Amino acid sequence: MNSCKICQAVLNPGDIYCGNCGTKRRIDRSKKENDSVRQVIVFYITFLIFAVVSYVTYLENNSLLTEIVLESIFVLLTLGFSLFDIKGILALYRFDRINWKNLLFAFIFPLFSAIAVYFGMGLLNELLFFEDYNLFYDYISYDNPFLWAFIFYAILPPIFEELAFRGFLFNKLRDVASANVTILATAFIFALVHFSFISFIWIFPFGIVLGYLRHRFKTLWLGMIVHFIHNLLVVLIEYYYFYQDPWNVLLE
Repeated sequence: MNSCKICQAVLNPGDIYCGNCGTKRRIDRSKKENDSVRQVIVFYITFLIFAVVSYVTYLENNSLLTEIVLESIFVLLTLGFSLFDIKGILALYRFDRINWKNLLFAFIFPLFSAIAVYFGMGLLNELLFFEDYNLFYDYISYDNPFLWAFIFYAILPPIFEELAFRGFLFNKLRDVASANVTILATAFIFALVHFSFISFIWIFPFGIVLGYLRHRFKTLWLGMIVHFIHNLLVVLIEYYYFYQDPWNVLLE
């Protein structure tokens, strides 16, 4: 049973002010913070294990069925965690904080980030690993390779990675940490679960930008737009250069 700290009058669970003396009730946030910490730890462990399992599975069986199954598991995990904070998540799908300035940024920034990432990481790959990787090497054996690349790179990640990392994880970390720490932590975990050293170099700062947009404007839409345009442009560039090589055309 809760009581007022000033006059010791009994307080009902929903009371904000004491009905006897009018003092505002002091709410103990420790339980909420402890719950948030536990949920963050479970989230991190779950998605890290998923990233490791996905990496090993792709090495052993890189097929369309494998990709569909793993992507479906990721979607279900994301939706499952989101149910624990459904009210906070739904509040992030609002449009009232979107204006022409931040929308313009959301459309322009990924034009530069996609080009910088594609050519910068391509050069780094050649310097460090002496290889020229193209994502369509993994999709060329599928029927409609561009369609599947579009779905797995341009559609699903902007929707569900933003929901997972800038939605659920961001909300829970914000319960126990400052905005700056939350932005950095979500970006770090976001980059880490991609399970690639080369990808970490650009995904971490990319995640910081997405986290800042989420914090500054209290919406996921801007991050989803940035993420979608960035990934779509990378897919289009990869597709263009893949089919510029006559040897790749023969692989179809």
